[in-house]
Amino acid sequence: MQKLKKYAASKAGRDTLLSFGIVIIAYVVMQAMLATGAVSSLVQSLLVPICAYIILAVSLNLTVGILGELSLGHAGFMSVGAFSGVVAATTLADAVPFEPLRLALAIIVGGICAAVAGVIVGVPVLRLKGDYLAIVTLAFGEIIKNIINVLYVGLDGAGLHFSLLQQSFQLEEGGKMIINGAMGVSGVSRLSSFTSGFVLVLITLFIILNLIHSRAGRAIMSVRDNKIAADSIGISTTRYKLMAFVISAAFAGMAGTLYGMNYTTITAAKFDFNTSILILVFVVLGGLGNIWGSIIAATVLTVLPELLREVGNYRMLIYAILLIAMMLFNNSSFKQRLLEKRGMKQMEKLENAGQSGKEGA
Repeated sequence: MQKLKKYAASKAGRDTLLSFGIVIIAYVVMQAMLATGAVSSLVQSLLVPICAYIILAVSLNLTVGILGELSLGHAGFMSVGAFSGVVAATTLADAVPFEPLRLALAIIVGGICAAVAGVIVGVPVLRLKGDYLAIVTLAFGEIIKNIINVLYVGLDGAGLHFSLLQQSFQLEEGGKMIINGAMGVSGVSRLSSFTSGFVLVLITLFIILNLIHSRAGRAIMSVRDNKIAADSIGISTTRYKLMAFVISAAFAGMAGTLYGMNYTTITAAKFDFNTSILILVFVVLGGLGNIWGSIIAATVLTVLPELLREVGNYRMLIYAILLIAMMLFNNSSFKQRLLEKRGMKQMEKLENAGQSGKEGA
């Protein structure tokens, strides 16, 4: 019990318990509300996107908050995961009729494809830093969007067919176009559910929180704090930067598959520059390096615009004002004092736990 109290009072324990606690409590409450019919259809339609945005915010926080590199291409990795996951799910429709298993396989394929894209982009790009890295990752997102706009993928008895710029293949009778250029994907089987999103959020939190508080996570943070000092003690900065970037990309791809399989129609336009900026706003508003803050920010900023629909034309104006107010609070001395008081209380708890442990011994 004393060890549990000491762990809960530590920063790692507090972050882990808060992150998992927020997600689990929200899931239980929402399931109870769904069972009683107390949730509107609008809120129900937002449940899977909220789960996807939480995963995207947490994964981007690994790159921006923990690694300290500004990336604006997260929507590109999300797009890779979404379209590769849809292709995988459609191809496996006959071989794997059990939908949850098919969704899980599609999510794994989406994550792997996004991780490969992360390696391809990360190896040359992570030599850059600051604004240069942001511009290159932004360009990557736009390149992916334009490639998908000219990509044609079909499925028939002979297998998968691919072509670029124009459809250069003929499908057999009964064949199906999966990706049809700028028209995107249509007729997708909606496999995603709130429960599958909840499970994927828990998996994301488990892996990323364990990474952050591991030896590798401390090495990544040392690269962020002082690259020269990290190099001087033998830490491979290239390796750890690439590790964080690829893991972040992989989870973005998984979130993209979850998001894509929630709609019957998806196009590359859904994963544009504005989506990357929205995910970055989640991270900044929740706090750089703050995982549970990203969870709350992603949820609030996804639900808020829909709740403000009743005010009509003033909806986005009020949303922008609230966003500015929250940003000002995040950088205010008042919040700093609150954090200092909380830190003092945590130190007292640790000291009390240590004293009680000595007395028990």
